[in-house]
Amino acid sequence: MLATGAALLAAAIVFFVVSGWLWLSAPRTPAAASARDDALRAGEQAVLNFNTLSYREVGKDLTLWAQSSTGPLHRQVTTGRAAFAQQVRQARTVTRATILDAALTSLNLRAGTAHIIVALQLTVTPAGGTAVTKQSRLAGELTRTAAGWKLSQLGQVPVQAATGQKPGG
Repeated sequence: MLATGAALLAAAIVFFVVSGWLWLSAPRTPAAASARDDALRAGEQAVLNFNTLSYREVGKDLTLWAQSSTGPLHRQVTTGRAAFAQQVRQARTVTRATILDAALTSLNLRAGTAHIIVALQLTVTPAGGTAVTKQSRLAGELTRTAAGWKLSQLGQVPVQAATGQKPGG
């Protein structure tokens, strides 16, 4: 009887130790998932903002670019704003973007950074002309600021043409 009680006690202790260890080591996904979702949502909106531009509302659109960016990208937007606005007005185009797909490729909550990749459909309509639609892939870096996640870098992802050859051959 004493041996059975000792065995049950030992089994209970092992169960509680293993359960406690599993509970403590389990990822705390609700907070991380929420932060990931916030970063992705902000990144998608920022990329949309940067790919929507009208010669009719260039001042408002460039202000939105500045509000959506931080760091080097923000400096680039604000430094070249006047010259870029003039180019857009002269080109007389309207560009609208639609996100086809987007994902975070990394998220570092401690550093407050994330990387995003976005597939877009862009429609460029010249004044008095026919709209042209194309697809584009962009990659960017997001930085968490006091005002939320903002783009700190954004660039084109090169698309490699299929050659019909196998790698290495």
